[in-house]
Amino acid sequence: MKKNIISRRNFLQNTALTAGMTAISPIGMAGDLSLTKKNTNKSSHEVWIAGVSMMGLGALRSESYEKVVEKMKDILSKALVYNLDFVCLPEIFPYAFNHHGLSLSEMLEGSNKVLGQFSEFSKQNSCYTVCPVYTSSKGRIYNSAVVFDRTGKKIGQYDKIHETVEEVAKGVSCGALFQPVIQTEFGPIGIQICYDINFEDGWKMLREQGAKIIFWPSAFDGGKQINMKALQNKCVMVSSTWKNVSKACDISGETVAQTGIWEPNLYCFPINLEKVFLPAFDYLKECEDMTKKYGAKIKITIFHEEEWTIVEAVSPDIFIKDIIKEYNLVPHFEGIRQAEIIQSKSRV
Repeated sequence: MKKNIISRRNFLQNTALTAGMTAISPIGMAGDLSLTKKNTNKSSHEVWIAGVSMMGLGALRSESYEKVVEKMKDILSKALVYNLDFVCLPEIFPYAFNHHGLSLSEMLEGSNKVLGQFSEFSKQNSCYTVCPVYTSSKGRIYNSAVVFDRTGKKIGQYDKIHETVEEVAKGVSCGALFQPVIQTEFGPIGIQICYDINFEDGWKMLREQGAKIIFWPSAFDGGKQINMKALQNKCVMVSSTWKNVSKACDISGETVAQTGIWEPNLYCFPINLEKVFLPAFDYLKECEDMTKKYGAKIKITIFHEEEWTIVEAVSPDIFIKDIIKEYNLVPHFEGIRQAEIIQSKSRV
């Protein structure tokens, strides 16, 4: 009897095709988006975040924006059991595939309806939602990301600072060069959108305001640039994209979660924001003392080649601000600021 032999390459190719088709069909728990959440005993320091990739959803090209929104809700429903704190959707996602032939005014009208739907989504699921759509103000149209809090209230908006030449030609305006971070119970968050990744000013703006998480809705996936921005800005980076891989990176620049062949459209992960980035050599003694006193209540990660140290408060009764104060720690960017002052004085 002849054996049915399937090569690894063919298996992976078939799996990829199947994953794409599966993404277009209804997803398991897509019913009531306010379903009972099971992750109610999570650590007090854990922040649960979900990001999306629209990879494999090309069949929506001929569908209305309402169908796209419905599909996004279907995808996100799989993550609701984790009692999400943040959800980030891709850049102007209602029109990722079906924007051809539509005027800006038509897409703006649809965007306003989408905002109402995701305000309700935030309220039903008690989470923050980063909802990228078109918005308008004083006769101008912007490529924006609106943020809703756990009650569905709009608490902030970011307008894309660096719009593409093509979008400007269509009538989309570029956002203000300074825009404030958005305050949440976890601290300040910021947003950059797609083409913004090529320009440093927006990232510097958010870094100087102390953004702990930067969300990056985009049309393309960014690749290693996401890791670079996380490390460069010592923040958690969260991407949601139209295609390929969406992912999240910790302050070290390491990838902590991403989409892929086995789950092409959704990733969900917990992250601890109670941590500080330090130069390793400067705090060898302090790290020894911390370990003796706190033991497993803290986590110290040393990057030997780079000479970084990340100190993380693990126990729910320990907070990193108290550790910083107790051991007179100078976080990375504050150390750089102090060094620049001394350097400037030496040049006089």
